[in-house]
Amino acid sequence: MPDSSQKPPPLSVVIPCYNERSTVAELLRHVIEVPIEKEIIVVDDKSTDGSAGVVAALAKQYPQIRHVFQPVNMGKGAAIRRGIAEAIGDIVLIQDADLEYDPNEYPKLIQPIVDGHADVVFGSRFEGYPRRVMLYWHRLGNNLLTFLSNCTTNLDLTDMETCYKVFRREVIQSINLKSNRFGIEPEITAKVARRGYRIFEVPISYYGRDYWEGKKINWKDGFSAIWTIFRYGLFDDPSSEPATYKTLRRRGSLKRYNKWIWERVAPYVGQRVLEVGAGSGTMTRFLYGRELIVATDKETPYIDRLRNAFRRRPGMLVERLDLDRDDDLELASHQFDTILCINVLEHTSDDAAALRRAYQLLMPGGRIIIFVPAGKDLFGTLDRGIGHQRRYERDDLIAMLQAAGFEVEDAVYQNRVAKLAWRVNSALFKRNALPAAQSKIFDRLVPLLKALDGDRPKSGLSLIAIGRKPGPAVVEETATAVAATPALVGAS
Repeated sequence: MPDSSQKPPPLSVVIPCYNERSTVAELLRHVIEVPIEKEIIVVDDKSTDGSAGVVAALAKQYPQIRHVFQPVNMGKGAAIRRGIAEAIGDIVLIQDADLEYDPNEYPKLIQPIVDGHADVVFGSRFEGYPRRVMLYWHRLGNNLLTFLSNCTTNLDLTDMETCYKVFRREVIQSINLKSNRFGIEPEITAKVARRGYRIFEVPISYYGRDYWEGKKINWKDGFSAIWTIFRYGLFDDPSSEPATYKTLRRRGSLKRYNKWIWERVAPYVGQRVLEVGAGSGTMTRFLYGRELIVATDKETPYIDRLRNAFRRRPGMLVERLDLDRDDDLELASHQFDTILCINVLEHTSDDAAALRRAYQLLMPGGRIIIFVPAGKDLFGTLDRGIGHQRRYERDDLIAMLQAAGFEVEDAVYQNRVAKLAWRVNSALFKRNALPAAQSKIFDRLVPLLKALDGDRPKSGLSLIAIGRKPGPAVVEETATAVAATPALVGAS
């Protein structure tokens, strides 16, 4: 393992190696000569030709080489996964142990990431020269696999199967990869595409080899790659996403319901907004146009999605924030007049402490907007399935806000008709997620549900509460909007 006291290098080069005795030493010398500070992680996949001894001798001579051993031969994909897990550099680059790819091209491969333009870079063998003319059927196979991959990911790559794939380390380490053999290439491609990462292609040279020189991929791997393309390109892999991903994706498609929530909270939203638990940015889009919007989440996949969605938007920042932690409170320097907390508090381990932290992040006179699931008696399998720790009663939420220091201006239920459907799905059918068809029907019925709710329903599936930090009003227009809203805590 690397010395944790040392500063991580800018680059980690991951080299899977299986029976490459004839090329690995020369390849490593080329990698070492590249004028970039780096660590070189060679993952030996239980070689039987003496490759391990060659690498071990070089590792004694060059301290930047880290030699990692697989317990049994598991395949290229498994070796890459092991190397990625071991990497500590800011950027991770995958390099084969043969001489088909030229390490002198590292600088141009990492440059889009260094410049802040890309999260992932693919080196394209078919857009760059010189290129050794090789087997036609291999080229045709590569084109077919790239075409099928592009069809399922909606990317426009020219070379999906390229070895040279480069990543910001936190990007690739946040993805759960499973392929053990050559399916790792389409799996990586599908999963970075699904996350919405910024992918660049850079032309590279290519010096392909024939089978007598040690080439290992064959037609069986081609069929396996096609299966992997469809498996990960067309379907989600829940193990590679946060537990809330499926729920957030489904909620994001409920356009009428999300607009209904926004209509209820919009009168209280000021000009300098901290959004906690922004997820995929469904509510963030409603905020666009304000003086400052800081969208936050605690999960790396969501943070990356938010940054990719809202990058280069004036007045919008994306930061990491976890209300269960005390060390994320430096965001208070942004002087927020509003904290938007939609479907967040019920997921915290200590909701009372989370509210106290939110209080510290808010300017005097600012408001916190809370949207949570209501009705303790409704808690069941659906709640557990989407990660709810609890549901709330109106009086309990008011008391909790007051204990945190807030003056409670309003607390009102929403969506009372849907209580029955929630109870039936959770208590009767023991479901851990709402069926997609039900969600779509519910969204279409939102206008009717709004009419049945009226202004202040006496119960509901959800609960909206507005807390104000004592002090002068921060934003005049917000105060005016609140004054025009007749509903106050004391109203029946």
